[in-house]
Amino acid sequence: MSERIISTGRPELRHDVRITDTTLRDGSHAMAHQFTEQQVRDTVRALDQAGVEVIEVTHGDGLGGSSFNYGFSHTDEMTLIAAAREEARQAKIAVLLVPGIGTVEDLKRARDAGADMVRVATHCTEADVSPQHFAAARELGMETVGFLMMAHRTPPENLAKQARIMVDAGCQAPYVTDSAGALLMHEAKARFEALVAEVGDEAWVGYHGHQNMSMGVANSVLAYEAGVRYIDGSLCALGAGSGNSPTEVLAAVFDRLNIDTGLDVLGLLTAAEEVVRPYLHRWPKMDRNAIVQGWAGVYSSFLLHAERAAERYKVPAHEILARCGELGLVGGQEDMIIDVAIQLAAEREQGS
Repeated sequence: MSERIISTGRPELRHDVRITDTTLRDGSHAMAHQFTEQQVRDTVRALDQAGVEVIEVTHGDGLGGSSFNYGFSHTDEMTLIAAAREEARQAKIAVLLVPGIGTVEDLKRARDAGADMVRVATHCTEADVSPQHFAAARELGMETVGFLMMAHRTPPENLAKQARIMVDAGCQAPYVTDSAGALLMHEAKARFEALVAEVGDEAWVGYHGHQNMSMGVANSVLAYEAGVRYIDGSLCALGAGSGNSPTEVLAAVFDRLNIDTGLDVLGLLTAAEEVVRPYLHRWPKMDRNAIVQGWAGVYSSFLLHAERAAERYKVPAHEILARCGELGLVGGQEDMIIDVAIQLAAEREQGS
């Protein structure tokens, strides 16, 4: 248990639920990190005009992610953050930071470029690596969110203990982060309730879903009913694996439920159809590979890496992903995908 170092307080909510759009961060995975500055400007402008309160902009693996291991960005992320800040009139600009990939120095540079919020992401059992990053962010005057990634990999009570570590360190909103899109409805509900019971009087609780098992939107509704007030989406579901809960669908569903998001549903539908869809070279979908990720509990960003390895080593991508699930690989172990592909190719050779 970390020592409580700061009293954060919960930011005031402007609406019943606060939707964060991750098109320009999680969507970076589906775009192979090739966002251009113009695409970022156009997308931020459309999201901002539609009332989205938080827009996340970084490499898919967060600050410092542009590398041989994770994939190089088309445009430096600091340039993209600065462009997003110039375009946003009311929205906050958020960045992702994964300790071990991004550093406090990266965070300072992002703040100077115009970032208002940092979302610090750790594996669901490793929140103890995050306190220095939360402390640095609060010193910089940034709003803080904590991602407990691969939330299906630990029981609800343990996930709540990890959320407590983050909140005690300065996190204003710990998230149930379903990185594999693996959580079924009852599993997600139990985690939402556990976090709200543990930290709900001190911090907001959030939910970040993926569509690998087609549960993202349904789980978002369950999240709200359990007291979760920060919920993530992406236009056109653009994100790793089969993508995230579509922002435009979330807006429409919550509107039908008379839950105030402050979002312009028709504006988001236009943003999805006329801004994002034209630059998509890959529309996330629930195909065999993506479904295997949810079924086997595999980190969603492994998808493109597995498909590239499959082509190189002549083994099916879904077999690579299933083996990654068997091995329990987590985010940050993308380099192991090559080892898995080589092993499967050798097994095929021996069996022929």
